[in-house]
Amino acid sequence: FQLVESGGGEVQAGGSLKLSCVVSGFTFRSYDMGWVRQVPGKGPEGVSGINTGGDRTWYADSVKGRFTISRDNAKNTLYLEMNNLKPEDTALYRCARKYYSGTYAFARNYDRRGQGTQVTVSS
Repeated sequence: FQLVESGGGEVQAGGSLKLSCVVSGFTFRSYDMGWVRQVPGKGPEGVSGINTGGDRTWYADSVKGRFTISRDNAKNTLYLEMNNLKPEDTALYRCARKYYSGTYAFARNYDRRGQGTQVTVSS
């Protein structure tokens, strides 16, 4: 199965981007999903998660109030709207299927991830 992200790019601090992730090969609506980001030299971290119905969300403190996660189960698509971006948000962003119980924050709780889309924020 596939998770294909798009929407990354280079922006200046304070700018916005909207990431998308199209999923195929498994029943998207049956799984909680999340976004995991990784910076070279650091471990991956979950930054946002959403339940199957889309009515419960979670955000890391570092992005709370600036990022919004959503999903369209009819389109098998996960989104991450990112506003007021900061240089420290620079990372490879990967959508991920949450498979194991526990917090969205831990990358080990996801069993499948896409290849990712790069987000670069300049100061």
